[in-house]
Amino acid sequence: MKLHYLSCAKAWTEALPIGNGRLGAMVFGDPEAEHLQLNEDTLWSGRGPIDENNPNAKSVLSEVRGLIAAGRYAEADKKSKEMMGPYNQSYMPFGDLHLKFRHGGVVQAYERSLDLTDAIARVTYRIGDIAYTREMFASYPDQVIVIRIEASAPGALDFTARLDSPHPYRTSFTADHLYLQGISPEHVDPNYYDRDHPVVYGEPETTEAMRFEGRLGIQLEGGAYAIDHDGLHIQSAKAVTLLFSAETSFQGYDKPPAKESSEVAAANEDRLQRAMTKSFEQLRQAHIDDYTALFNRVELRLGASEAAERTPTDQRIAESGAKDAGLVELLFQYGRYLLIASSRAGSQPANLQGIWNKELRPPWSSNWTLNINTQMNYWLAETCHLSECHEPLLGYIQKLSNNGRKTAEVNYGCRGWVAHHNGDIWCQSAPVGDYGHGDPVWALWPMSAAWLCQHLWEHYAFTQDERYLREQAYPIMREAVLFCLDWLHPDENGYFITSPSTSPEHKFVTADGQMAAVSQASRMDMSLIWDLLTSSIEASSVLNIDEPLRAEMAAARAKLQPMRIGKHGHLQEWSKDWDDEDVHHRHVSHLFGIYPGRQLTELETPDLFQAARTSLERRGDGGTGWSLAWKICLWARFQDGNRTLALISNLLHLVKESETNYHHGGVYANLFDAHPPFQIDGNFGFTAGVAEMLVQSHAGEISLLPALPDAWPVGSVRGLRARGAMSVNLSWAGGALQEAEIEAQFGGSCRIRTKESSLSVESEGTNVPYEVVMEGVIRFDTEAGKIYTLRSL
Repeated sequence: MKLHYLSCAKAWTEALPIGNGRLGAMVFGDPEAEHLQLNEDTLWSGRGPIDENNPNAKSVLSEVRGLIAAGRYAEADKKSKEMMGPYNQSYMPFGDLHLKFRHGGVVQAYERSLDLTDAIARVTYRIGDIAYTREMFASYPDQVIVIRIEASAPGALDFTARLDSPHPYRTSFTADHLYLQGISPEHVDPNYYDRDHPVVYGEPETTEAMRFEGRLGIQLEGGAYAIDHDGLHIQSAKAVTLLFSAETSFQGYDKPPAKESSEVAAANEDRLQRAMTKSFEQLRQAHIDDYTALFNRVELRLGASEAAERTPTDQRIAESGAKDAGLVELLFQYGRYLLIASSRAGSQPANLQGIWNKELRPPWSSNWTLNINTQMNYWLAETCHLSECHEPLLGYIQKLSNNGRKTAEVNYGCRGWVAHHNGDIWCQSAPVGDYGHGDPVWALWPMSAAWLCQHLWEHYAFTQDERYLREQAYPIMREAVLFCLDWLHPDENGYFITSPSTSPEHKFVTADGQMAAVSQASRMDMSLIWDLLTSSIEASSVLNIDEPLRAEMAAARAKLQPMRIGKHGHLQEWSKDWDDEDVHHRHVSHLFGIYPGRQLTELETPDLFQAARTSLERRGDGGTGWSLAWKICLWARFQDGNRTLALISNLLHLVKESETNYHHGGVYANLFDAHPPFQIDGNFGFTAGVAEMLVQSHAGEISLLPALPDAWPVGSVRGLRARGAMSVNLSWAGGALQEAEIEAQFGGSCRIRTKESSLSVESEGTNVPYEVVMEGVIRFDTEAGKIYTLRSL
């Protein structure tokens, strides 16, 4: 469980990430010039919340619908641009910590690593007979980044530490702290928007943008130090612990940033001083105890080889890829590590790059892209036993819904709440596009609320926390339902449809050969609304409330325009059987009902299930990094383990920093997902996909080893979670289940699907009777807290 390398990072995508949800750093590991590129998750551009809603959209809506009904799709595209609002803001880099060492000499026995078992990045090397070590981690309990530097001989450490930032900043110092204060831009245009002044700063004293401070403290063992404007200078030390703390003037999504730098400084000083009262050993142990309480819940064994584990990680990717089962294990657990590092209670949710960004104009603003990417970030949270790490997204949905109510009313004249393709720290809910610059194929998509509500329901489905469902989830889901009920309207056959409607980022070819984006009732719209209505019906039943609305939801669901099978035997992406702009397009939005949805199953909807499989076949096995991850999840749901592993092989392809082909994914040397460029969603989606290969629970039963490939004949997994608040441990040999342990947190009925013809079930040494529901499916009753062991006979 270690990423390791025999040379320092030359590129950002070779550096190693550490994080505590709020603070992040990329560690480069140069022996003579260490570099930590720093982030803080609330540092965004912008001057606070703005009214981004577009009152003109409501009047344009009927015109767009009329053009669509008349089949004038290209005109509808053009007209719909008038429904857009401004672009949202961008996630910003914080700055850099540079350590310049003065030990000189020839470096020997160099290694740098990131150990996933303790979340510590290490650098070790030797100069002459003196061994040098560095340990770096981001502590969640103490909310600081800790850098420990040691030499094997007294007096061997001489170096200077300095802070800088890509933003306007100044450095200051006290007797024991070096600190940096800066300002964020008041506005940053997306990196794809070509304008003369895309980054705009205000005056340092009067700007309304975010202010920030980074502060560096020191604990010294031997030697001496001095601090001035040029940095923190260490002389003749044996060991040094540096503590970095950061703070911004962010006060909440609905408030402008604080204007006083003194407020930022006071909060930062207080946090650092508390951490400085602890020894390195205390800081380290608190960090490990906190992290391992989450990470150690899940263990996966697929047949790793010691020889492969000794090979540097970048070499393993290039030489072996998915044939190295240990590398698959590593990438699986790396996804869990990255979620722990970028999404903790009290932090912002993981964005398009988690929390790690070095660019003033990051790819796609490093925002929350809500038509797949943000959702994919959290697919692993419940199945891979990191439910607490789901909380930042669930909290963000609450805030977004507050703004989304106004957008629903102003832009569309609808009840409830709505959100679109992009979100930022100010929870912008209106369609972006700078009032017409954007393309409706991605900007005009009012369906993210429906998709985000799936996460609210899934958190309940896995935890069975009824209080959470009543007080937090269902009220938000209910409001999203109200919008959808108002947004739906009947077509000429009486079916409920949406219009305007897009299939995110993918265009169709009209009968006259034109490309268009806007039509009515895309399959994804219909599937998302079906999913929202279904979960909300179930939620209201659990809570025994809203019976009239429940009946209205059920009636609306029954009238949704049905799915259609197209001329190629595929599930239609649009309401008409148009040809694709690109048959191999990276988005597979129309397959939402397979994964992450639950609308289509082989047992309940066999014809549509097969049509969806044909659609996935037609898309092919290529794609960007996150697209490959989605296809891994889909093939797992189609229960084709060998095809799923083939997609894993495509993902475990080494991509170099210089490669910027947006349609060819893989992983970088540090195992970051390559869109390219870097996006973190593919890491998270991959981990979710591997879990889905081993355990599925979306169809009212726990399916064991549904998509096990031939190349993994022996293995085990411990700690996966299933809906119904169930924990699952598995072991298998010869490609067949040996033993499974099911722990029922709250008890209740348990249905198990396996490929084994004969099973025994016992608990606490006593045989448990079970019912054979159908071939391959058994059912038995469970008691809260008990473990049930299934064995193949």
